[in-house]
Amino acid sequence: MGERTPQEREHRGERAQPVEKEYRGEQVDVTFRPGRCLHAAECVRGLPEVFDLRKRPWGTPDAAAPEQVAEVIRRCPGGALRYRLRNGPPEAAEHPAVITRDGLGQLFVRGDLRVVDSQGPHDETRVMLCGCGASGNQPYCDHAGVCGTT
Repeated sequence: MGERTPQEREHRGERAQPVEKEYRGEQVDVTFRPGRCLHAAECVRGLPEVFDLRKRPWGTPDAAAPEQVAEVIRRCPGGALRYRLRNGPPEAAEHPAVITRDGLGQLFVRGDLRVVDSQGPHDETRVMLCGCGASGNQPYCDHAGVCGTT
């Protein structure tokens, strides 16, 4: 395996990072929480012109239409990416909330959520929760257990 670029290491949370990074655009702002990224790659596959690990910054919200950016971010299963449209509604939560478990035990949850962790409550619309108990980022999944072996 080749060595990762600094941007790839930053994206994967492999060095000390701020809890959140914000990428401001003219019409949409994108927030990235490295510790919540599970590398599903929905962002880089969905809009490589916006989310490019070879560039710094790796997120450039103005490289696509704001509605496209929002649509791709909504695919992020763990909620590492969030968006705020300057002239539009916030991300709508699914009603009722939907919980699915994959074959590895990961719990994918979408809806109007309040998740409580060691730092207190957080309002969320999308999360992946640990189903095996091995995560070091409880209650969120970090692929530390069985789910990280695939």
